[in-house]
Amino acid sequence: MNKFLLFSFALILSSGSIAYAQTPYVSSVWVADLGNGQYQNPILHADYSDPDAIRVGEDYYMTASSFNHAPGLPILHSKDLVNWKIVSHALPRQIPEDVFNAVQHGNGVWAPSIRHHEGTFYIYWGDPDFGIYMTKTKNPAGDWSVPVLVFEGKGLIDPCPFWDEDGNNYLSFAYAGSRAGLKSVVAIAKLNATGSKALDRGVIVYDGHEDDPTIEGTKMHKRNGYYYLFAPAGGVSTGWQLVLRSKDIYGPYERHVAMHQGSAATNGPHQGAWIDTQTGEDWFIHFQDKDAYGRVVHLQPMKWVGDWPVIGIETDIKGTGEPVLTHKKPNVGKTYPVETPTESDEFDTPLLGKQWQWQANPDGTWLMPSKHGHLTLYTQSVPETYKNLLDIPNVLTQKFPAEEFMATTKMRLIGHEKIENERAGFAVVGEDYSQLFVEHNKGKQTLHYGSCKRGLTGGEESVQEIASLPNQEYIYLRVKVSKGAICQWYYSLDDKKYTPVGEAFTAQPGKWIGATLGLYAIRDTQINDSGYAEFDWFRVGPIK
Repeated sequence: MNKFLLFSFALILSSGSIAYAQTPYVSSVWVADLGNGQYQNPILHADYSDPDAIRVGEDYYMTASSFNHAPGLPILHSKDLVNWKIVSHALPRQIPEDVFNAVQHGNGVWAPSIRHHEGTFYIYWGDPDFGIYMTKTKNPAGDWSVPVLVFEGKGLIDPCPFWDEDGNNYLSFAYAGSRAGLKSVVAIAKLNATGSKALDRGVIVYDGHEDDPTIEGTKMHKRNGYYYLFAPAGGVSTGWQLVLRSKDIYGPYERHVAMHQGSAATNGPHQGAWIDTQTGEDWFIHFQDKDAYGRVVHLQPMKWVGDWPVIGIETDIKGTGEPVLTHKKPNVGKTYPVETPTESDEFDTPLLGKQWQWQANPDGTWLMPSKHGHLTLYTQSVPETYKNLLDIPNVLTQKFPAEEFMATTKMRLIGHEKIENERAGFAVVGEDYSQLFVEHNKGKQTLHYGSCKRGLTGGEESVQEIASLPNQEYIYLRVKVSKGAICQWYYSLDDKKYTPVGEAFTAQPGKWIGATLGLYAIRDTQINDSGYAEFDWFRVGPIK
């Protein structure tokens, strides 16, 4: 086993605070911390859509939309708002489980809010088909409670809880027009004492049709006697960050554009979290839609002027900021090591790495996370409705980690002697996708290149045989991703000489997500056993 990365880590839990003694993982393709007291945006060049974050003491926690992927609701931790690590997932399996055992592209977890109240962490999120859910915990890096349906209904999305000083509890939310038949408005409902049940159907407090179309994603705060609703408006890729305020929680609300693109290069800077540091600074986390790369995460300085926030750097419009690409790091009183979410995996640990997610709820028969230092994926029968790779639940994915990178895996397929057409491979997954895969058929193995256009609407995959392979021998599959999400595939039999395959392919986003890197093993028929694919390692690095 050729070791690529060695990790030693210890997790110490104390009163809900997390301290780490470890060798931090540092990406070789994107690092936000510039090492000179400055940082660059995005702080996470990966698809952590609709981010929300909080500070508890000296610790910062972030979560994001996960849609149909499982586990869902990633929990990231930071000590300085720039360097982040994935520490857990709050939703091990998507619910309702019987629905999400099949692939449900674009459904599931939309725009969560994470909050801390009286020693407990809460996450609320909207599922546009079922309603608003809540889960909670005392330890965000550990297990979270079984979710409860707080507010049942079609089209209820983007919730945020708020505990008022007078003991009343509230929930701000929005509507998905595709299910509710109404959008571009925000509403407030009352919550019960435990935050587990909405007490009414809510009151619309702001209509954005005239000035702020597609307003949604509210985050509720209170400051200096004002109730604030931070809300994105104007659309995913072109919008602005709106802030509403009122002396009464039900309004009427004044409007203020706290940040827009202006002359900056960062399009649609909006939807996220206002956070204060322990030293009294104010910051704002938001996303930028980068098409195939997903909604990457930025960090902006923020200040208050006349009880209105100004996010980013104020330029031509008084009171409205524009996003920055580099800035001085937040002052958190200390300096912390550079760290990034993990990408590469040697498959040496007994549990699957936290960077991986499935396209649907996984089954225990799908994998062994580490068998003699290899990830073993047992071939699974394709669904009866199978048209292409996007219909397969057992695709193990992770996010694109940078604008330019190279990803390589070492794998072999051990086909079952009684099964024909077993196959396993490495794919770039989106509405359009491409892949290299090994097929085992009648005792012979071959390498194939596959590609598919408009896979989410039933597009058929085009397959080309590339080469005959020695049975059960390792092969190296590689994709190089250049600016513009231009992908070129390669393969090698010795990890030295790599042969290009096919033409350059432009990756496309999936349903509400960016493109992903995926590993899988499948078959067409069912018997009482299966073959399997061994992945020795998966490595992400710079293009060379």
